[in-house]
Amino acid sequence: MKTASQRYVALDVLRGMTVAGMILVNNPGSWGKIFSPLRHAAWSGCTPTDLVFPFFLFIVGAALSFSFAKYNDGLNSSSMGKIVKRAALIFLTGLLLNAFPFYPTSPDAPLSFWENYQNYLGSIRIVGVLQRIAMCYLLGGILALWLRDTKKIIGGMAVLMFIHWLILITFGTGDPYSVEGTIAGPIDIAIFGEKHIYHGFGAPFDPEGLLGALSGSATVLFGYLIGGLIRKSEQKIDAVGKLYTIGMLSIGVGVVLSTFIPINKPLWTPSYVLYAGGWSVTMLALFIYFIDVKGKEKVFLPFRAMGLNPLFAFVMAGVFAKTLGRIIKWKEIMVTDDWQIKEVTVSASTWIYRNVCVNLLGHNEWGSLMYALMYVTVFLLMAMWLYKKNIIIKL
Repeated sequence: MKTASQRYVALDVLRGMTVAGMILVNNPGSWGKIFSPLRHAAWSGCTPTDLVFPFFLFIVGAALSFSFAKYNDGLNSSSMGKIVKRAALIFLTGLLLNAFPFYPTSPDAPLSFWENYQNYLGSIRIVGVLQRIAMCYLLGGILALWLRDTKKIIGGMAVLMFIHWLILITFGTGDPYSVEGTIAGPIDIAIFGEKHIYHGFGAPFDPEGLLGALSGSATVLFGYLIGGLIRKSEQKIDAVGKLYTIGMLSIGVGVVLSTFIPINKPLWTPSYVLYAGGWSVTMLALFIYFIDVKGKEKVFLPFRAMGLNPLFAFVMAGVFAKTLGRIIKWKEIMVTDDWQIKEVTVSASTWIYRNVCVNLLGHNEWGSLMYALMYVTVFLLMAMWLYKKNIIIKL
């Protein structure tokens, strides 16, 4: 267990804000009334919400630069074992989170218990956010320790993005960057089965699938390089200037590249790696400036606290969301618009949204945003409690 004093504060703050953003966008009061800035791009393009996940992978890489500093010999059986073990634990945690609450909460009445349970097991999503983090941590971490040299790591990033792009255009059909034409979906279907992947794009396609882990690992390596630059900088103000320059250049190259390869989060295209990575570097530079140069650390304390327990906060947010939305339910009598009386099943999350947020702000984007902010606040308070107790929970 580490104490807060052994951590790089600006990195913890950015990590905490990123996790808070992940919880915020995953828990609106109403999926039909999402606050506009918290919406993902429909497919290609990039909204502020589409930057949240690459921020986290970038931070994973930056943190690896600090934690891997002890491995002077580079990649060996000991370091490899630790990387594989942690990646496996993160992947398993994500799979269990997908499976939670481990039984069908809306069973099909004509079917028996075991028939319902078999259907439930047969439709559990295999991959997800934590699983993507695990895969990218595994590949990015191994490459970082194996390559070690800055120029070689940059080359490793380029190779990962090139291989990813080459697979997309070689095996895709029609428009290889479309949900219908991409090869990424068929790869996941072949390995996991159609029922075990995401279907939210109108076709069986998983935005956290296997192919995107290649370029996602490039995001981790990008963070690793920036972490190394920060770690070796004697003056933080000098590091800030370098980071802003790198960030702006990366954003610019990503925009230029997007004229040929669209910026696309679900596919995690090379242009998206550079564009989102550039914003990650720029935001880290901003926090280093405020925290390390200007000494404004106290202002960001709640986010620092969450940044010390990021995966725990994310997992608990997912568990609570499913508990409030699928497990805690009750029957209510309601009157429809045509004055018909009927009995409905109401989840705890719906009840809170309707009786608190809708009553105060209405059934609109603002009411939905209020619920999301309330939800994030709960986990910020939890993180603050853990911080006060000097507890850091790690996988």
